[in-house]
Amino acid sequence: MTAMPRRLLALVLLAAVLSGGCAAITNPVADGIPVRRLPAEVLGRSKAELHPIPFTVLKQREADKYLLDRGDTLAIVADNIIAPPNIQPPVSLPDPMNPTAAVGYPTPVGDDGSISLPGLPPIKVKGKTLAEVEELIKDTASGKNGGPDLVKRDKARVTVQLLRKRTYSVTVVREDTQPVPLTGAGGAILGTNKRGNGYTLRLQAGENDVLRALNATGGPPGLDAKNEIIIEHADPARPTTRIPLRLYPEQHLDLCEDDVILRDGDVVKIESRDTSTEVFYAAGVAGSRQFSLPRDYDLDVLQALTLVGAPIANGGFTQNAFVAQAVNSGMGNPSPALLTVLRPLGNGRQIPIRVDLNLALKDPRERIRVMPGDVLVMQERPGDAVVRYLSQTIRFNTAVQTFRGGDVTQSINGGNP
Repeated sequence: MTAMPRRLLALVLLAAVLSGGCAAITNPVADGIPVRRLPAEVLGRSKAELHPIPFTVLKQREADKYLLDRGDTLAIVADNIIAPPNIQPPVSLPDPMNPTAAVGYPTPVGDDGSISLPGLPPIKVKGKTLAEVEELIKDTASGKNGGPDLVKRDKARVTVQLLRKRTYSVTVVREDTQPVPLTGAGGAILGTNKRGNGYTLRLQAGENDVLRALNATGGPPGLDAKNEIIIEHADPARPTTRIPLRLYPEQHLDLCEDDVILRDGDVVKIESRDTSTEVFYAAGVAGSRQFSLPRDYDLDVLQALTLVGAPIANGGFTQNAFVAQAVNSGMGNPSPALLTVLRPLGNGRQIPIRVDLNLALKDPRERIRVMPGDVLVMQERPGDAVVRYLSQTIRFNTAVQTFRGGDVTQSINGGNP
């Protein structure tokens, strides 16, 4: 074959490639900016720098002494005030809400924070300890604090025990995945539930905090939940509290103990992640699909393509459930090595980032992190596409000539011996 027919053949082959609309040749986003020329702000910050907050900040501190308030119920023995000393006071046995037994007459603490005993004026007990209430009853019954002189103070037999702690009604609304309340053999939980769930809890004083509310409704937020806990307080004077679950080292958790203490009517919300924004997209030879990004760890471009099921370093051979082959036939084709990451910058703008996958397999610096909204367009490099086309064309022509009984050499040289 002379030089002119060879050039003519090359032009014909190139024209055939272009006329077929080869995606590698006509790729509109192939001229992206190489990874190493990008500023740091475009690459985004790693989630590996995020640290979880300690769960102890979601719990109120253990009080040294229990202070009374409205809603508490006391067990009081007061001879010659409530009943004569020869009458046995009632005994309350332990129950789930009261782990210890109590002896005395049930006496509730009213909404104004006081208790009422026969023949005595109301006694303010809000913010007092049990021992302090005993002294108040003795003082009031012996003529102090405006009370009648019913007993001698040094001879008065008065005991005060806590019969029932006050409780707070709170609501927990969760949109993360929760265990389905069906049990199998051995008590194992079967399945999960991704629908929103609402719980109404009654938490005892001293245990009315966010951590115990979460533990009573399935534990900490799952990976399909937002990276925060929302507390909507019933008291208008207490603004809505948002508690992030993970922070960067320089970020400060602006939280005080009162923020995590729950009271009547408060609502704790665990919202699901917004999958419409925390996603990336695949296109080109990787297929056209949408995938969710992990909440707490990074995904680089190679890991993302692996998740997509894209052909990486396998000669462009895609395996699926309808193909029984494990490898491509023959010598194979060049592997698609051109990846363009279309990264949104906001305000309707984007930047194309060019990644050489062959280099990324060897150099971690090429494996940039995938960010929300990224579109990963995977294609062959133009030179690889031409090589694939030539190899397929020659292999096809050779097979046809062999089938017809022709001369293989002649088929390649255009019929010339």
